[in-house]
Amino acid sequence: MNDRRHRGQHPRDHALFAPERHPALRRAVEELSWLQTRGYADASALKLVGDRHGLTARQRKAALRCACSDAARDARTRKRVELASLAGAPLAIDGFNLLITIESLLSGGFVFVGRDRAHRDLASVHGTYRMVAETGDAVRAVGGRLTTAGVGPVTWYLDRPVSNSGRLRARLLELAAEHGWDWDARLVNNPDHELARSGVTVSTSDAWILDSCEAWVDIVHHVLHEPPRVDARADAARLWLVDLSGP
Repeated sequence: MNDRRHRGQHPRDHALFAPERHPALRRAVEELSWLQTRGYADASALKLVGDRHGLTARQRKAALRCACSDAARDARTRKRVELASLAGAPLAIDGFNLLITIESLLSGGFVFVGRDRAHRDLASVHGTYRMVAETGDAVRAVGGRLTTAGVGPVTWYLDRPVSNSGRLRARLLELAAEHGWDWDARLVNNPDHELARSGVTVSTSDAWILDSCEAWVDIVHHVLHEPPRVDARADAARLWLVDLSGP
């Protein structure tokens, strides 16, 4: 089942995340991270920083997703690996997390580089997932990068309770068979815990998994910056990247 809609931008995103907004957003991420480092709760820290900079709810969401404590940033940096180092190695993928981010990029949605250098979007899965026009290209983009790097076997983890997860699993396996990729796709009730305890490198930008796993890789970075290109949209997608990683 392929819903022909696009993941795309929120109607006001072009104004909310325009280049002239980036300095305030970067300061907000820096200040949020400073407070998190000192033990402030996310909710109180976000209200303090968001009110100070006059951020909208959506801008606050972006800032919070990009912020992290110094300890979290340093630990995640130590555990990050590149695809080139994973030749012949197994990989576990946080399915919805990765796929929705790349779908968003290919359909013109904004994606943000956080303080830990992970790429994150603002989309959420609220119990329902629908494939969009870019789903096939997003899967092929991942498959192309993994094949070039010689990574595998690959296991995708999908949230069983999310509607249409079974359809996505079938589509992943269909494309894997078509291209000869050594992939499995599993429906599990709690993919976060499965990924964290998998014992292999994980593809995710989820903060809890990043803090709990043994190693992680940012496949979105490789999709954006390395060949093979999916099509012209992969280059255009760079226009919608907002780097809030700071110094």
